[in-house]
Amino acid sequence: MKSTSRYLFLQGQISPFFAELGQALHRRGHPVHRIHFNGGDRQFWSLPGAVDFRGRPDQWPEFFKARLRDWQITDVVLFSDCRPLHAAAIRIAVPLGVRVQVFEEGYLRPDYITLEPGGVNGHSSLPRDAASYLRLAATLPELPAPSSIPASFARRAREDFLYHLSSLASAARFPHHHSHRPWHPLREYAIGAYRLPMKAALRAKTEQRIRALVDGAQPYFLFPLQLAADSQIRFHAPGDLPTLIRRSIESFARHAPAESLLVLTEHPLDYGPVDLAKTVRDAATAAGVAGRTLFLRGGSPPELIAKARGLITVNSTIGITALAAGVPVIALGTAIYDLPGLSCQQGLDAYWSAPSRPDPQLFDAFRRVVTAQTQINGGFFSAEGIAQAVEGALVRLPAGAEIHASAASLSHRAEVHRLARPPETGFDTATTPDCAEAA
Repeated sequence: MKSTSRYLFLQGQISPFFAELGQALHRRGHPVHRIHFNGGDRQFWSLPGAVDFRGRPDQWPEFFKARLRDWQITDVVLFSDCRPLHAAAIRIAVPLGVRVQVFEEGYLRPDYITLEPGGVNGHSSLPRDAASYLRLAATLPELPAPSSIPASFARRAREDFLYHLSSLASAARFPHHHSHRPWHPLREYAIGAYRLPMKAALRAKTEQRIRALVDGAQPYFLFPLQLAADSQIRFHAPGDLPTLIRRSIESFARHAPAESLLVLTEHPLDYGPVDLAKTVRDAATAAGVAGRTLFLRGGSPPELIAKARGLITVNSTIGITALAAGVPVIALGTAIYDLPGLSCQQGLDAYWSAPSRPDPQLFDAFRRVVTAQTQINGGFFSAEGIAQAVEGALVRLPAGAEIHASAASLSHRAEVHRLARPPETGFDTATTPDCAEAA
């Protein structure tokens, strides 16, 4: 029987991925619609059946309800569930029985993207206990290794610039539009123009410091920093990033072994106005550990992670990378991997002296279940990655699942949702925890 799924796309990643996915669904006979919030959204969409939302935020709920009704939408597709208009859309769609398909960056990187019904990260419906992962993994076949997905920083930067230039050029058409990001992208471009040459000039010195850490005998804890504007920080963490950095350094100063170092690494895409290097420097000086604290630019290479005595993160997916390497991990915020047996549960002050390694059997079960239920082998920032991600999404979305899913896989999917955490800890139909204030 032919599927009657009808799709409404909201904002996607700054990439042609949503446009390619929409076209693929359209070719298979599914009605596809889109709502544009700014000129950048229009730039990355070419199908008919799209409209502009030009109103004020308080007009969005009625506008969205009317589109759901008039187009008889069965599935809303969006990237990131904490953008204000997206959070409001989810609160409206769920009580109406409309499925919400949420895309995000991959939980398992670099060769995956995430697709979950209902919500991701802190709103994920994945299990929250070890027993469920072990039980579910026992029903799964061995998963194939993912294809390596290329990605181009130059392409990503070019598409990002085109998106925001188009948004700026059409500002008069969307007079009430405000970005979900806390600062204007032009401000980031200006900072990037300063930091890129600085990072290049420091690359050799940074690599030398990393090599000394990896080859040396001095134990170190690693804290890979996230982006201050990341929704994972803004909506799923107990404070902003500078506050969490200061708390971590203060705890390290009081409780970490005297011979250990704390190494904090800058996110490779950090071009925001928050000066985290200064935050680290000031906090370390105030806590009396300036000589035992190191700030490095350019990210955290795998060898630096693997050699660490422990890894501190708010809720970055780099925590999963560390768990895969057997490194003790503590999560300061809400993370899908923050459960007994995987991450350390004893609190930050106790963590420094007795970090516990993850259970390899439990991590294998966690990885297999997360991959089977939420991950698509593909990417957003290359032609090959997008093509592969579209094919994977077509199978996972309801229109494809009705055709491709076997009775066994459907039964397994139902079991996952039965074992998942109660719905009141995710998106409630009346209010949206964490994201509600932003809406």
